[in-house]
Amino acid sequence: MRTHDFDFELPDELIAQEAVPRGLSRLLVLDRERRIHHGSIRDLPRWLEPGDVLLRNDTRVIAARLKARRETGRVFELLLLDREDDARWAALLRPSARAHSGERLRLPDGGDVVPKEAVGEGIWRVEFDPAMSFDRLEEVGETPLPPYIQRPEGPSAHDRHRYQTVYASAPGAVAAPTAGLHFDDELFAEIRSHGVEIASLTLHVGIGTFRPVSVDDISEHTMHAERYCFSEESAELVNRALAESRRIVCLGTTSVRALEGNLAAGNRTVQPGWRETDIFITPGFAFKGTGAMVTNFHLPKSTLLMMVSAFAGRREMLTTYEEAVRMRYRFFSYGDAMLIL
Repeated sequence: MRTHDFDFELPDELIAQEAVPRGLSRLLVLDRERRIHHGSIRDLPRWLEPGDVLLRNDTRVIAARLKARRETGRVFELLLLDREDDARWAALLRPSARAHSGERLRLPDGGDVVPKEAVGEGIWRVEFDPAMSFDRLEEVGETPLPPYIQRPEGPSAHDRHRYQTVYASAPGAVAAPTAGLHFDDELFAEIRSHGVEIASLTLHVGIGTFRPVSVDDISEHTMHAERYCFSEESAELVNRALAESRRIVCLGTTSVRALEGNLAAGNRTVQPGWRETDIFITPGFAFKGTGAMVTNFHLPKSTLLMMVSAFAGRREMLTTYEEAVRMRYRFFSYGDAMLIL
């Protein structure tokens, strides 16, 4: 299939710039008969069934965007991607071509960051002095909002709170698992009251999830690997549901990726512990565990649109997106929600 097969027209004004209060997002439902229903995220529990398992990603977004300055005044931007330890990270460094290995760049709190080695695609191995712990990062870094959310003055304190799920607990992500941004504790309580179990996994969302597809033939696109973890408890809960033919409802595409990546590794059951997946889910993919998914509305020609098209059908998904545009749903990270059954 071709990348342009996943293109659609999206008016700029439908790209959400601010999030509505949790629990107030709109919800579009695409049911098994490919009928479209319109409602609110508060309606979600009525679409769930007793015995369902809602699988969510408990990763926590870190303040991964940093500004650093060389002595001449040139400003560099770093997006921290992977942590080797508190001192050594992999970072997307811009402008990459202007960086020099071994030079000391000054951070806003007076510390330094030293680019050590360019590894390709604008990514450098960097070293911090003093070490960049998660606690220090909260003081010196910014919330890594995606570029389509316009913040000329930089992300706000509200963004730091809002671009985070209420159940986030494991720090490490450079982007939020955005389907979870719609939920508050009250909604989770109502979901549980309907007899739905909730299981958590951790997948630290990285640049690979949002990396643009730059090739025409999607089979030539390479996904960056992402690490994820199922606890013993969550793996047991999911495996029991699968064995009993109960439905796994994935809250977000990262939950889908972790679940399907684990099952695609040759196992009939979910294996606990830290693992890695570079799975690229496109139409024709045979889902082994996902029974339904809650997701946002994704970018044209993106790997995430390809994933949901694999689940619902490409033509059906593009038709649904046309309806979402017509009905003025809000798109992308701060936008509205969709349930695919």
